[in-house]
Amino acid sequence: MAAQNRSLVDDYSRYLKAFELFLERSSEHQCMRDFIHNTLPNILSTVGAGKSTLNVMGVGSGGGDIDLEILTQLHTKHPEARVENDVVEPSGDMLYKYKVLVAKTSGLDHITFRFNKMTASEFESDWKQRNIDRKFDFIHMIQMLYYVKDPEATVSFFRSLLHKDGKLLIILVSGDSGWGGLWRRYRDQVHSRCVSTADITRFLDAKRIPYESHVFESSMDITECFTDGDEKGELMLDFLTEILEFSKNASPELKAGVLELLKQPECSREVDGRVMFNSNMEALVIDP
Repeated sequence: MAAQNRSLVDDYSRYLKAFELFLERSSEHQCMRDFIHNTLPNILSTVGAGKSTLNVMGVGSGGGDIDLEILTQLHTKHPEARVENDVVEPSGDMLYKYKVLVAKTSGLDHITFRFNKMTASEFESDWKQRNIDRKFDFIHMIQMLYYVKDPEATVSFFRSLLHKDGKLLIILVSGDSGWGGLWRRYRDQVHSRCVSTADITRFLDAKRIPYESHVFESSMDITECFTDGDEKGELMLDFLTEILEFSKNASPELKAGVLELLKQPECSREVDGRVMFNSNMEALVIDP
């Protein structure tokens, strides 16, 4: 059971290796950038019309690469507006990288950055304690709802901060992706952060909260996962299951079951002899 196995994130250096391999083998980041450059501008054009200052927030912004791409697109749609940009990120290392990136990037004079070294829940507590009534024109939460205890409550809080014509952007793995298939079958045995857009849309539909959906196809080459002892294959299995050294520590039954499921159409397809894992993403654009 997962409770007896250590999480991959307990070993940060191995997690980073696995994550870097994921980026190398996956088209996820390119698909996300395509969305930001091709679809997001039309969404951003609908927020903050005519305002001289736009309030923006990134929650779980990491090192800031994606944030700056979003802010660039915002500037193209609202070239005269100043931007007050709040950053919520618990990692000091990531915030340092973000600040370095800002310092060496030109063309950001119209943006004021506020860095908040805290988790989403810490930010919520601090916000409520200080009784702030500021509203936001655009809030984005990209690949971060896996790390909160109550995704629905987190979405509800940040949505409550939106201006009347604001938008909340959430990007997560799609419920129809291979991740969704893996979590449906082994939710209690692998991966401590089993949340997909299917979970969020169920909540939004139940509350009759309006939103629009954009799915972007992504895949990850996991062929080496099926070669016993292959170093890259072992790292990818760790990343897919979030179990540290999965092949060594998982029960034989769990390992066999996961490997079998990863080959199924529910999770992957074969292309030119390679096993391509379905890592489709989905963007949800939520109204106030």
